[in-house]
Amino acid sequence: MIAEETLIENLKQKDTQAKAFEVLINTYKERLYWHIRRIVIDHDDTDDVLQNTFIKVFRNINNFKGDSKLYSWMYRIATNEALSFLKVKSKKLGVSNDELQERLANNLQADVYFEGDEIQLKLQKAIALLPEKQKLVFNMKYFEELKYEEISEILETSVGGLKASYHLAVKKIEASLKEE
Repeated sequence: MIAEETLIENLKQKDTQAKAFEVLINTYKERLYWHIRRIVIDHDDTDDVLQNTFIKVFRNINNFKGDSKLYSWMYRIATNEALSFLKVKSKKLGVSNDELQERLANNLQADVYFEGDEIQLKLQKAIALLPEKQKLVFNMKYFEELKYEEISEILETSVGGLKASYHLAVKKIEASLKEE
């Protein structure tokens, strides 16, 4: 695997940019896909948001200062793209963001790309009903196994706040699963 500093340098230089971008996509597309998928839920929407994320990364790589890790910066872009996508989609449909999340969760069963069993479906529905920040923190901590410090960098918020959000999310999910 290529060192991050070298990759960033190659991304910023015209003669090595195309190859470096290919390496970047191959390195991060699966992780970013699942990160986005847990936010927007639908497979086709996820593909669109992922494509937009990489376009934004490509267009803005020269503005990357290296204050954070490259993947933290890309996760932040992916998160913002996914949340913006959901806002636009809910407006188009004339529903609230919460209503949209509920619809998406309810459509999961019909999604040919969803391979989970009944308990995973219940878990995804419970997660979909969480407030936005709790959902993001839960997904990044539970599924992506990111450390609080990494999540803090991505969401630009305090570790203490993240721990509280995660704890609340777990309690709400447990309560939701007990109801079923």
